[in-house]
Amino acid sequence: MLVLPAVVWMIVFNYIPMLGLVISFKEYDLFLGPIKGFTQSPWVGLKQFQEAFTDRYFLHALRNTILYSLLKMLFGFPAPIIFAILLNEVQNLRFKKFFQTVSYLPHFISWVFVSGFLYVVLATDEGIVNKIILQLGIVQKPLLFLASEKYVPSLVVVSHVWKSFGWESIIYIAAITGIDPTLYEAAAVDGANRWTRIWHITLPCIKSTIIVLLIFTVASLISANFEFFEQMYLLRNSIIQDATEIIDTYTYRMGIQLTRYSYAAAVGMFRSVAAVILLVIANSTSRRLMGQSLY
Repeated sequence: MLVLPAVVWMIVFNYIPMLGLVISFKEYDLFLGPIKGFTQSPWVGLKQFQEAFTDRYFLHALRNTILYSLLKMLFGFPAPIIFAILLNEVQNLRFKKFFQTVSYLPHFISWVFVSGFLYVVLATDEGIVNKIILQLGIVQKPLLFLASEKYVPSLVVVSHVWKSFGWESIIYIAAITGIDPTLYEAAAVDGANRWTRIWHITLPCIKSTIIVLLIFTVASLISANFEFFEQMYLLRNSIIQDATEIIDTYTYRMGIQLTRYSYAAAVGMFRSVAAVILLVIANSTSRRLMGQSLY
């Protein structure tokens, strides 16, 4: 009885909407009506998918999505692990709780605020970052952080790490807390220093947690942060459109703005199928190489 509401919620909001994927193989006609549009729209087979994979804008968005996901995984995935380990080594409880609480706060800030904050801080004329680097003589003229595509990857990585590392570290902190403290005591008696204890006790004990979260991270390579990239696009419009166009924003523009519902559904279906394939590959690779997996 306790689980039933959650099961009903998942069926209504996660499984029933999957019936709408049928329009990926049709030319959906909205004017037939919300129900008849699903049942009476003409079948076109794989036309929508063929069009997507021959569209250079879709391929560009796919490349951007994978690039930003790889960068976030490279820099963002180790960050909460390192933070959790370092926080575990802090002996002062007040100091430890303070930093732990402060690290959580960015998670509760909306991406709309983050993008607006970046717009103000990195502005060419009044931005504090440009003012500082100009006064220090690092550059001779203001840098166009928000009007140059070469700065977008750095902004994506820094924003993601800053906003998520504290919240994501909760799982690792919980895993570290569950380690038997006598292991550390025995290692200290044997002469092991802090780095040795981290390498031979902490990391092996949380290895299973790291592997599970890494598998989920790999599965999300085909998806990026829609809110952040859409806000960046709205702030600077077409100036950095090529650098901020990802699968999520591309699907939004095709489906909502251009009302190409069947095409957008096909792109969304491709992303979901690709995520499942990546999950299976990551899981089987982990089981074969590390001896641990989700299933």
